[in-house]
Amino acid sequence: MTDLVKIDDEVITTEGFINLLKLSGRFEGVMEEILRDKLAAHAARREGVEVSQDEIQERSEEFRRAMGLHRAKDTIEYFDRLGVTLDEFEQFLTESLLKEKALDKVSNDEAVEEYFRLNSPRFDSVDVSHIVVASEGAARELISILKEDPDLFAAMAEEHSIAETAANGGKIGKVMRGSLSGEVESKLFNAKAGDIVGPFESRDGERFEIFKIDSFSPATLDEETRAEIRRGLKEAWLAERAREHKIEAL
Repeated sequence: MTDLVKIDDEVITTEGFINLLKLSGRFEGVMEEILRDKLAAHAARREGVEVSQDEIQERSEEFRRAMGLHRAKDTIEYFDRLGVTLDEFEQFLTESLLKEKALDKVSNDEAVEEYFRLNSPRFDSVDVSHIVVASEGAARELISILKEDPDLFAAMAEEHSIAETAANGGKIGKVMRGSLSGEVESKLFNAKAGDIVGPFESRDGERFEIFKIDSFSPATLDEETRAEIRRGLKEAWLAERAREHKIEAL
């Protein structure tokens, strides 16, 4: 058991620190992140990913610059304070590089473009505005007016909506598929630009929502979509790697 830090007469040990993480609810999140990194490194090695000494040296120098460790003596003293050996530091750098290389491979441009080709409808979006009111009767009364004159939507939102978007004429902006409940999403993506859709009851039954379809945006492989696909490909790969191992808490 190692002492980590002392506050006046109180000593916080490694075991005590871990217990504090557990009690604060942060232990599982930290452990999950570390396990994902380890699993990714193991998988990268199995797939033949390699890391050169030059790459490790470059990453080490980046770390030292970031930590302000400008001399070899500073670096040695820093790791001595942490209780970490240089071999452990090199292993950490190696596994970090292995993970990065593996994730870069599964989310490269070719993989992103193939995923988009097969799943492009998922990245359609619709620009919408909404009005939120406290009763179904009020919602239906507004709908009857708006269906006669949809151009009144922004003014009606400013006057009647209880949502924070009221000051902006009810405008929400771009909504992607998968970000709304099934019924609402289905109705919105099957409507036409200019349509008034609703009312939809909130889960607690205390509010009712009306939408106006401002415009549709067919899926395009822009930088935002590329970034989202890359995140999804990486998450899927990491989840698949986790299923390949038996992981037990000790």
